[in-house]
Amino acid sequence: MANFEFRFTDSLEKVFPVNPPNAIQMNDITIFQNEHFSFQIAYYSHENNKVHILLEADNTIETSISLVKKVPSTFPAYADSHDENYLSISPGLFPDLLKPVTAEGIELETDGWNSIWVDVLPKSEASGEKRLKIIITDENHHSIYEQSLTIRVIPYALPEQKLIHTQWFHTDCLADYYNVEVFSEEHWRIIKNFIQTANENGINMILTPIFTPPLDTKVGGERTTVQLVQISYKNGKYDFDFTLLKKWLELCIRKGIKYIEIAHLFTQWGAEFTPKIMVLENGKLIKKFGWDVAADSTEYRLFLDSFLPELTEFLKANWNSDKIYFHISDEPNETNIATYSKAKEIAEPYLKEFKIIDALSDYSFYQNGIVTKPVVANDHIQTFLDHHVPNLWTYYCCAQNQKVSNRFMAMPSARNRIIATQLFKYDIEGFLHWGYNFYRSQYSIEPINPYEITDAKGAFPSGDTFLVYPGENGEAIPSIRSRVFYQALQDLRAFQWLERLKGKAFVLNIIEKSYTITFDDYPKEKEYIFQIREEINREIEKALSE
Repeated sequence: MANFEFRFTDSLEKVFPVNPPNAIQMNDITIFQNEHFSFQIAYYSHENNKVHILLEADNTIETSISLVKKVPSTFPAYADSHDENYLSISPGLFPDLLKPVTAEGIELETDGWNSIWVDVLPKSEASGEKRLKIIITDENHHSIYEQSLTIRVIPYALPEQKLIHTQWFHTDCLADYYNVEVFSEEHWRIIKNFIQTANENGINMILTPIFTPPLDTKVGGERTTVQLVQISYKNGKYDFDFTLLKKWLELCIRKGIKYIEIAHLFTQWGAEFTPKIMVLENGKLIKKFGWDVAADSTEYRLFLDSFLPELTEFLKANWNSDKIYFHISDEPNETNIATYSKAKEIAEPYLKEFKIIDALSDYSFYQNGIVTKPVVANDHIQTFLDHHVPNLWTYYCCAQNQKVSNRFMAMPSARNRIIATQLFKYDIEGFLHWGYNFYRSQYSIEPINPYEITDAKGAFPSGDTFLVYPGENGEAIPSIRSRVFYQALQDLRAFQWLERLKGKAFVLNIIEKSYTITFDDYPKEKEYIFQIREEINREIEKALSE
């Protein structure tokens, strides 16, 4: 038997050691200018050889190559809450991390089937058929595998992304993982890198820590302080320094961020207490607010009376107020209606010019006017759709583990990408996820190494808590899940483009030709996604040439 075996496969195939991947013919592939296209080269090696990978293409095509690395999961799925559309529910190693390949080459793994990930990006001047040739050589630069494929670049670019997309940016996790001082120059460099990667993956809204976000924190516990607004208190008066916040906003602008969301003004799961807020008082930096201060206390009301008018004036002077979003408290439920309502009554008078969004699942919050812009879990959204709630947002997290789209490592990539059809059909305005880079155990009790622990120490299915990995040099390393979700965003842009050209019914006739799409019912096969996308591309090209 040969020492090596190689196979072309698509970007929605997850390659596990024990399962030979589906080999595919890379034919009839169309993409637009500046659109990311990915595929994989699966390999089986009997020897731990070092190889070099070369991808030949003309100068109108940008390419990058990554090695798909497996990461451990002790908690891939809830044992008592999953469906049949998982690749595995047993602990093990799951393909996820996309480690960039350098000129030094890679060492092939010998535990079975593995894969190499290839990203292709046609530049704005690319047009027509483009031939790509992959050459893999051994240490002596002798060819051991060569294969070519042809893509056809349609000479138009997808329209700009309309969907507002946030994955919560955990600034403290970066300081903790890299062991750097908060808001030191090194911390800012790392923040910049992670924001840039976020934007490159379709994230156009960033969670902004005016003070340490009160998210996933044990009651009575606290997270590393990341507070962009410096506050002092003297002679009964607060003073606010927005220098760091201005630096943050300027960085977001440079990195292409369109929207900002302000950290929650009250604690999670009920809005009963205040966030941790550090204040310089009598020459000492003290924790003036936190779990020991009630949300509706006179002290916090007086603080917000001073803070929110100055904050909002500063924001209006430095950002488009139509693209600034505030939060009251994350994930309130029916038992928190009274406390959430009271918290909103305290803050809302100062936020009339801004949008307020919060993640929830209970329709009564909207029905009673408590939340006018809900972010609804995708397994509870049907009630909101049935009542024709306009401009809906959606989200998923660990609880959305049956029937609906999600991004767990144990799920097929098609289940990640299918969300584009749902976002399009139901005119979803925004998508939120809580974990862009949450490198901590549940309730932020301790930091973790995301290369070794992918489930917040057994709290959430692997893949829920972070989308990117922390690289050695302070860069964000993408995952299969981040790449595939971005493919979904590109699909959505194509659907919306064809809608402008031919109408929504025309697009839905393609998407729902043989299957009616809902959030919890949709085609499971990856071939469906490729087929409708190719048909959408053909129809766009046809409409533009008419």
